[in-house]
Amino acid sequence: MEGPSNTRMLSSSVTLRVIASVLAVGVVGAVVLKMKPDAYTLHLMVMSMIWGVFAVGWNLASGYGGLKTFGHQGFFGIAAYASALLSMHFALSPWLTIWIGALIAAAVSVVVVAPVLRLRSTPQIAIVTLAFGEIARIIIENVKSVTRGESGLIGIPGLPNVRVPFVGELTFSAADKTGYFIVSLILLTTASVGVYLLMRSRYGLGVHAVRDAQDAAESLGLNATVYRVGVFALSAFIVGAAGGLFAHYLLLLTPSDAVGVPLMVMIVSMVIVGGHRTIVGPVLGAFILTFGAEAFRDIEEYRLMIYGLLVILVMRLMPGGIARVGTLFHWRRS
Repeated sequence: MEGPSNTRMLSSSVTLRVIASVLAVGVVGAVVLKMKPDAYTLHLMVMSMIWGVFAVGWNLASGYGGLKTFGHQGFFGIAAYASALLSMHFALSPWLTIWIGALIAAAVSVVVVAPVLRLRSTPQIAIVTLAFGEIARIIIENVKSVTRGESGLIGIPGLPNVRVPFVGELTFSAADKTGYFIVSLILLTTASVGVYLLMRSRYGLGVHAVRDAQDAAESLGLNATVYRVGVFALSAFIVGAAGGLFAHYLLLLTPSDAVGVPLMVMIVSMVIVGGHRTIVGPVLGAFILTFGAEAFRDIEEYRLMIYGLLVILVMRLMPGGIARVGTLFHWRRS
């Protein structure tokens, strides 16, 4: 009787945490909007949350899945361009094309990475995914008749206005970014809560087992390849959703901004600074580095160097990232 009882108690605890977290996020969002920040501050918040979704998705594969991948910018860019082009040329609503783009990114991730994930070699996975990201950038940059290359894909439609029950009409425009703030907050919350619940499910336990002791997991009947491909595809889907929102928020895409290696460097830095293999860490890192980049805007050419120094400092002083600072202090006192 203790087993089922403990399981129910754990399930109730997880449910209460999720409800409390969602309510807390809603309160914070309402407070921010009540403060009426200026348009540029709201823009930085929206970008922080889009990068946060990207970081949460990458952390799912690299942190929880143990897959050292450095090509997720490819999935981000593929989804962004797919959503933009579908909405531009087929008159589809961006509310639909964002998810189509995310599904395309997930499908591409399976085709590209499934053969490599059968291997256990971390360097091979890292090299293949990094090469994929660069191949995606080169293709997008050179198919100028479709993407316009570095000239930039323009004419991307923004998100259509929607009427929300009990709230009213939610508008999306360059002048009023409130709608984008709310959608970004919802997407970030959904991605974070989704990863949290997944990692505490039976499937999540399998992912942990395959990551930490693959031989033992396979001896118990777990198909390591299925678990690794599954978590990688879900990771690409989350990153793809961020890419779609990115396209319909900025309304302009260039390969260097949407698929460039510096983008991946930034995301990796966010996850390491915030806290690898944590739920809140990637989000903290996204906000810190996005607003920090604004503080160092006058020395933009040194951005990658600053990211590198910050990562080194965090790894030296806070190995688990900012999200685990409390745990570090507790360990030192012990």
